[in-house]
Amino acid sequence: MADRRLTRSLLLCLLTGAFGCGAKDAPPAAADASAPPAVGSDLTPFQLEHGIGPVTEVLVLGPVSHEMAEDGEKLFTTKCSACHKMVDKYVGPPLGEVTTRRSPAFIMNQVLNPEVMYTRHPIVRKLLGEYMTQMPNQGLTQEEARKVLEYLRTQSHPTGST
Repeated sequence: MADRRLTRSLLLCLLTGAFGCGAKDAPPAAADASAPPAVGSDLTPFQLEHGIGPVTEVLVLGPVSHEMAEDGEKLFTTKCSACHKMVDKYVGPPLGEVTTRRSPAFIMNQVLNPEVMYTRHPIVRKLLGEYMTQMPNQGLTQEEARKVLEYLRTQSHPTGST
């Protein structure tokens, strides 16, 4: 009886080892296939450059509209200035030169869709790691975000100017 139990135990160990380890040509484990893609790897080239959100085309801007910029400054003061300054790092990054670093569509998509930008866009994920604070959705309309963008355009100075 003891020999029979020993034989069964050995057979069970051999079968478990043979089937449990898998063959050399076995497909990758299911855990690898279900792992989330690297942040940004599922984005289109447009989304990588211009962000993820309601602005889905490149914005071609003409001269600064001072009327829009004035409205944008008021919106910036009430909605953005608690966390952003133009030159200094604060709760969020300085925005004085943001229009030289990011496209107009990117800026608007960040303003209009910060939750998705933080979860899916590699640039914004990096900023989150640096500032450790997510930008809240301020509930601006696309027109209001455009006015804030226009104001930010007045804050950027080309290289060599004051």
